[in-house]
Amino acid sequence: MISANLKKGNLLIAEPSLIGDLSFNRSVILLADHNESGSVGFIINKPLKYTIHDLIPEIKATFKIYNGGPVEQDNLYFIHNIPDLIPNSVEISNGIYWGGEYESTKELINSGKINKDNIRFFLGYTGWDEDQLETEMEGSSWIIVKNNYENKIIGKSPSQFWKKQIMELGGDYLIWSNAPENPYLN
Repeated sequence: MISANLKKGNLLIAEPSLIGDLSFNRSVILLADHNESGSVGFIINKPLKYTIHDLIPEIKATFKIYNGGPVEQDNLYFIHNIPDLIPNSVEISNGIYWGGEYESTKELINSGKINKDNIRFFLGYTGWDEDQLETEMEGSSWIIVKNNYENKIIGKSPSQFWKKQIMELGGDYLIWSNAPENPYLN
């Protein structure tokens, strides 16, 4: 059972009630793929303390690395908005692409042809098996919204991104926008 609302390119916003889940509390996920076999996404608002240079010293840039999700956190993934420069990338939607030729990407970064508004790196990804995401949707874990930022989402600041998304939903969600991240510490 594949939901018509779930499609690659959409954003999944963690419901405010998703408290205590360290991976997904206050997460916003870009859904990179969704089909009969399952789903893949990247958490776009959880920067780590690392830069790309920290992980790959031959890349002379200080682009932040993000926690993409709890799956395969020893692998580096990237999304970008420059398919004309990075061969073999796969379109997610609306001018956002996933992956591509690594050596070309490294050279383009080192030559200054790719900047932080063009590419975002992730350690790990978020993955769901067949029907798992639909089950979580039925359990009110996620809110699906259209990615109105399109390919400009790559350059968006992660600071307060979840809060801004919740505020845009309005209604009953407004009260959650000012709640502490861990209400038990309030």
